[in-house]
This record gives sequence, structure tokens and C-alpha cells, in this order.
Amino acid sequence: MTSVTIPPDAISFVCSFVRDRSAIELEPSKSYLIEARLGPLAKQHGYASPTELIQGVRTRRRPDLEHQLVEAMTTNETSFFRDKHPYDALREHVIPELIKAKSAQRTLSIWSAACSTGQELYSVAMLLREHFPELSSWNVQLVGTDLSDDVLAQARAGRYNQIEVNRGLPATLLVKYFHREGMSWRLSPDLTAAATFLKMNLVQPWPALPKFDVVFLRNVLIYFGTDAKKAILQKVRGAMTPKGYLSLGAAETTMGLDATFEREQVGSSVFYRSP
Repeated sequence: MTSVTIPPDAISFVCSFVRDRSAIELEPSKSYLIEARLGPLAKQHGYASPTELIQGVRTRRRPDLEHQLVEAMTTNETSFFRDKHPYDALREHVIPELIKAKSAQRTLSIWSAACSTGQELYSVAMLLREHFPELSSWNVQLVGTDLSDDVLAQARAGRYNQIEVNRGLPATLLVKYFHREGMSWRLSPDLTAAATFLKMNLVQPWPALPKFDVVFLRNVLIYFGTDAKKAILQKVRGAMTPKGYLSLGAAETTMGLDATFEREQVGSSVFYRSP
């Protein structure tokens, strides 16, 4: 592994800066990751090294560069139908229950928080199209949010490379819902039109949001400290309908953070029900 050249005080600055702007906790011990992530950004802005870029941020106010630094340090790992079991639970239990419970209102709202490049929300959209045709006459809202302009642009475009469509997307759905555009695959316009993507930082003031029946907040809380986790869960709870379903990552829980959520085993998955 190449030795890290960013001095410790600059590493500490990046960790504090990112924490203040996003509440994401970076580990100074992973300085090699900071260097790897900031290298391309330094080159893009004409700096000779990540250290020079950091010095530029420290000495001169540049909101655009500051925002890009925070974006560079966020993790945008995602894939279609990631982990599979939450989508099985959605198909077999959650959506059928919500269809029964909301048959009078005929509304359904689903939120993918920290949606990255959109695969999670589009996986939900395809699942609804494939298995619940009765929802075509309902008012269905699919909302994705993220703090990164770059990933939101890709999500709105619905364009993915071969590696991205190979990760978790069944071939039958690729053929049915995508078409080839050069070296990429583009999602059908009717599916991209069904999803709304908004810029939003989970630890800063939120835009106006509808009340959600299902919230995917998977593999997000692990990047925050305890206080930020509690604040995020409290606000998520306020954005959910009564007895709504919250899906977290396998290593995440509301226990010790928000006692008002009720843990519920749903098939092979775990959801947390809002009060």
C-alpha cells in the first residue's frame, strides 16, 4: 500500500470538517482512504496533492469546493435489490398489508433516504410494477434523497453501466425495463418519471416531505455518532405514517436510540414500526 502523505493535522481537519457539515464520523486511522478519495478532487481543481487541496479549503472560503470535499468523503455503495431479503419482505408481507390498510385512501408513499445513485428506489419501483398491478390506480409516491449532487444526477437520469446492472438486477428486469445507450443502460422513462429525487442532508434542515408508509434507511446510521443517530431517527419517525415500516441495515437498530419504534420480524427481514 502506498504510504499516506497527508500530515496528521490535515487529516484531523478533514475529519472535523466532514463531521461538522454532515455528522459523518471519519476515522483518522483510515487516512489512506481520505487520501484516495481526495486525490481525484485535488487533480480536478488544479492542486498538486490532497494536502494542498485541504490547505486551500482551510485558508480560503470556497463553498463549491467545501461541498465537493464532503461529497467525496461520503460512501455511495448501493446496488439493485441489495441483500434481497428486504425486498422479499416488501413483496410478501409489507405491501400486501399496506394495500389492505390503505384501501380507502388508495395512497402509498415510500422513501429511500441516502438513496445514492437510485438503485434502491428503482428496485422498489420495479417490484411494485411486477407484483402489484392494482397500485396503478393509486397515488404512489416514490422519493429518494441524498446530499450528493453527482449521485442524484445519475439517479434522475436512470443511467447505469454494465457493472452496475450486473449487481443484483435480474436479467428479466434488465430486458423489460432498460434499453441500451452506447456503453450504458437507461431505465424506461415511465419508471424514472415515477420517482422523485431531492437533495437533502439528514443532519441539516429537511425540505417539506410527505408522510411515508415505508422508509429505507439502510446502511446509513453506521456512519454517524450516537447523538446524530438519535436525532435522525426522531425526525424519520416524524416523517412516517402511524405503524409505518422502517428498514435499517443488518448491523443497525433503533434499540438504545429511539424506544418508540417497535421491532418486528417480517419474513427473513426486520422492520421497525413507527408508533
